[in-house]
Amino acid sequence: MKNDWQIKTLGEVCDVIGGGTPSKANANFYKGDIPWATVRDLKDGIIADTEFKITKEAVKQSSTNIIPKDNVIIASRVGLGKVCLLGMDAAINQDLRAIIPKKANELSVNYLYRWLGSVSNLIVEAGSGATVQGVRLPFIKGLEIPVPPLPEQRRIVAILDDVFERTAKAKANAEKNLANAKEVFESYLQQVFANPIGDWKEKSIADVCVEIFAGGDAPNENFSIEKSEKYAIPIYANAVKDRGLYGYTNFAKVTKPSITIAARGSGTGHTELRNEAYLPIVRLIVLIPNTELVTLDFLKYKIDTIDILRSGSAIPQLTVPMIKEYGIPIPSLKEQRTIVSNLDALSSETKKLETIYRQKLSSLEELKKSVLRSAFRGEL
Repeated sequence: MKNDWQIKTLGEVCDVIGGGTPSKANANFYKGDIPWATVRDLKDGIIADTEFKITKEAVKQSSTNIIPKDNVIIASRVGLGKVCLLGMDAAINQDLRAIIPKKANELSVNYLYRWLGSVSNLIVEAGSGATVQGVRLPFIKGLEIPVPPLPEQRRIVAILDDVFERTAKAKANAEKNLANAKEVFESYLQQVFANPIGDWKEKSIADVCVEIFAGGDAPNENFSIEKSEKYAIPIYANAVKDRGLYGYTNFAKVTKPSITIAARGSGTGHTELRNEAYLPIVRLIVLIPNTELVTLDFLKYKIDTIDILRSGSAIPQLTVPMIKEYGIPIPSLKEQRTIVSNLDALSSETKKLETIYRQKLSSLEELKKSVLRSAFRGEL
């Protein structure tokens, strides 16, 4: 750190001002024209509008404070660690704090904003509380901030703004390319089944499977979270993460290669191809194909093209009778294998591209963190 930089606490150079919430029992409090910010309004680095507007009486009743625009707001409870610039005069609720420089000729608001963004992880790590994580006022005031001369602050902000703008564009391009890679494969997959060439026969899923059934309850006994010599058979449930792995047991209900379809919850319709023995639970639907009619891989690819309808329940769900009725066009086994080979090759290339773009996105985030660290050490 350079000789003309000073280390001060945030409380030395800034006023830290809290907010409040008007009584929800008085609906009239929320029929005013004064913007009242909550953590939901902390979007895209600036509070440009607020979901709620309150009256002057509500401001007085709640002991909140109207913060002048062009100051920094941080979340000290709900949304802990989020940092935003305030784009208008606004009152704030009790989850937020305004950080206002005491002397404009000592500390730039934009420098303060960028610095708080660089230490947001420290704020999150310091959070405590049984239900809602938060940090107290003494912690915030005690944060140490490097304070260079104002010209240096402005130089640092200009560099960071440029870096963040460039990385935002690069991130947008990488995300677009990632989406395009996925769309290319999905488009080809849909075309394969939408325009069959040759002698394809229309059958139902029930026609091409020897078994279709749903998993039952999770075992209370003969169960382990970790895999062991005794409990080595995986248990799969309705979930997407970790292929739905729930735990392990010592017995299997499915021993043949199969496809599972998540039948309940947010992952409803998600498919997995499973070659190992396992125990399905929580209504996970299992399909065991008739390999004289259809290959396992071909069946999965086809199911992945189906826009599966869910029941009208509040919680999305599928049933075995619903799955059985879906139609599936079937070519010869030889043609199925050719189609699967082509799809596998394209899928492999698509996954390589996805890996590249995800690595780029990760590298861009690391670049931002690295530049931030250098900026506030005086190493730019």
